[in-house]
Amino acid sequence: MEILYLYSKIMPYQIPVIKQFVFKYKANVHIVYWDQKGNAPYVPPSIRNVTYYKKSESTLNDLTILVKNISPNIIFISGWQDKDYLKIVKPFKKNGVPIVCGFDDIWYGNLRQRIGSIIFPYYLKNFFSHAWVSGPRQYEFAKKLGFKEQKIYYYLYSGDTELFERALDFIENKKNDYPKTFLFVGRFVSAKAIDVLVDAYEIYKRKYKGDWKLICVGAGYMKNLIEKNDDIIIYDFLNQEKMLELINDTGVFILPSRFDVSPLVVHEFCSAGLPIILSDCIGNRLMFLIEEFNGLSFDSNSAEDLANKMNAISQKTNNELIEMSYNSNLLSKQHNAKFVAASFISILRHKKRSKDSRI
Repeated sequence: MEILYLYSKIMPYQIPVIKQFVFKYKANVHIVYWDQKGNAPYVPPSIRNVTYYKKSESTLNDLTILVKNISPNIIFISGWQDKDYLKIVKPFKKNGVPIVCGFDDIWYGNLRQRIGSIIFPYYLKNFFSHAWVSGPRQYEFAKKLGFKEQKIYYYLYSGDTELFERALDFIENKKNDYPKTFLFVGRFVSAKAIDVLVDAYEIYKRKYKGDWKLICVGAGYMKNLIEKNDDIIIYDFLNQEKMLELINDTGVFILPSRFDVSPLVVHEFCSAGLPIILSDCIGNRLMFLIEEFNGLSFDSNSAEDLANKMNAISQKTNNELIEMSYNSNLLSKQHNAKFVAASFISILRHKKRSKDSRI
């Protein structure tokens, strides 16, 4: 089996899925990816039967010949922004090869999306046969863009649950002395609402006399805003082993984003057994947060509301926080890398069954 991935960029969370393709399904995986875009350069690991191709090193003609020689059984594209990718896959779509579009956009019903729902069904059918969505809200958007229900598949994304679940060992250590620490991990940019987080923490300290620490892990142009508060601890992006060590000293994960369609960090930190506080603009909030079960939500752009929720969760007893920790992990089990790989392979198996039924 030959699997072709045409990526915008490759990230660490994709590696467990790729390994599933190779070791469970005996596939050869070919990955073309943008290597000159993105904020954090990532060098993917060497994996048996996986070949990487940097897009910057090939012309459109080179890639066209490459893909023709690979002769893939199935092709995944991370979206429709790259016109080169669309040109490459169009003839394969005509020949019946499944062309799967990654889909993490959410339907808001704005003018741009409504226009797209009229135009795109005629446009996308030239290139894609299936949509692979990250959640129920993305499923609805895919339908509005013309994908039939039987051509839409779940489990586009998964955090590295096998890695982050190693942090469950720390929960026992927290039972008698729960860490009084909030944690944010992400880019220090406006979309992540860093300004709201900093203001909320100042309100929490001043109004509620809160004694929990705040740790921010990441980088970005708003770092100077965080640095103005001496009570906030800052780390650059950490490798996964260092992150696990930090989770041992963390009580609650916060993601205050103004806009975030399917942030993998939510899945990962739920998997690690952390209670969570999320803004109401987190696209996968409905999947991984149940109010008071494993965390709290707040009105985005409201530092006052976030401060209130920080205070509310910091007032909970050790036992209550431990219970929320286990509940977060329970919610994280809705899917993992095995589910993602199996879902993708099922597209091929469904195609084979449909072909056999016509014989």
